[in-house]
Amino acid sequence: MPVIKPPRLTPGDLIGIVAPASPPASEDKVHAAVRYFEQRGFRVKLGPHIFARRGYLAGEDMERADDLNSMFADREVKAVFALRGGYGSPRLLELIDFKSIAAHPKIFVGFSDITALQLAVFKKTGLITFSGPMPAVEFCGKPDPFTETAFWSLVTDPSKGAPLNNPGEAPLQRWGKGSCVGRLLGGNLALVTSLLGTPFCPSFKKAVLVLEEVGEYPYRVDRMLFHLKNAQLFKDAAGILLGHFSGCDAKDKSAPQLTLDQILSDVFGPCAKPILSNLQYGHIERKLTLPIGARVRVDADARAITLLESPVT
Repeated sequence: MPVIKPPRLTPGDLIGIVAPASPPASEDKVHAAVRYFEQRGFRVKLGPHIFARRGYLAGEDMERADDLNSMFADREVKAVFALRGGYGSPRLLELIDFKSIAAHPKIFVGFSDITALQLAVFKKTGLITFSGPMPAVEFCGKPDPFTETAFWSLVTDPSKGAPLNNPGEAPLQRWGKGSCVGRLLGGNLALVTSLLGTPFCPSFKKAVLVLEEVGEYPYRVDRMLFHLKNAQLFKDAAGILLGHFSGCDAKDKSAPQLTLDQILSDVFGPCAKPILSNLQYGHIERKLTLPIGARVRVDADARAITLLESPVT
């Protein structure tokens, strides 16, 4: 399937905001995000059900899917932002109009639980999407300057690729060796794991697999990583990038435990391919935005990641 690049954002464009997973912590965060985008010169359209609630979900499944489908079908909307992550995106996969998304390609931004939608969109349409900051998380206050610059440079500048550099105080760490080129695929570990075996999971063969996680016990991280290993994802991938595994340390220090580094060593130690960790990506304030589906080069020996193409036109 051909890869599709969305048109870049320019001032004056209309941005659509939807809530495909959990609801915002408060309506104030939504209004603050709207002000942020307007101050940057954009117009904003909110999904009709953005303030709906059903338990930990932002409304009924069909309401959330309808909002997402409608934003992609609206020719005036130039980018679609997921309000936040949380839970619920996988419930929408059978309700998404992928043909409409392919016919109306546009920038789609989200993170965490939105991984399910982004990987499914790439599988079904080939559209490059953006795993990055969200309105009710980073853009409802004063965003970290590194996070802000990393994001806007990707979605507004159609020039050919550039280094995907960590901030200077956070060097990449090498686990494997050598270099590779592949399409960047992945996101949240739990969501990648949950997509395996479904028709919405893309092939990771010759891809650069990126993973991050938050708030999971070490034994759960262990289980998910070994599930991916047993499913041959690490064998199939050309290279592997590990972001932050925030809050995934042992909660009960008195019980027998393995550290996260021990688990990662058990999983990736034997891999003879390019693997880098400490990528500034994950549930952290200061982070990169990653273009899911774009071609990148990973050089483990040089501890470098390079975006080989612009993800927008």
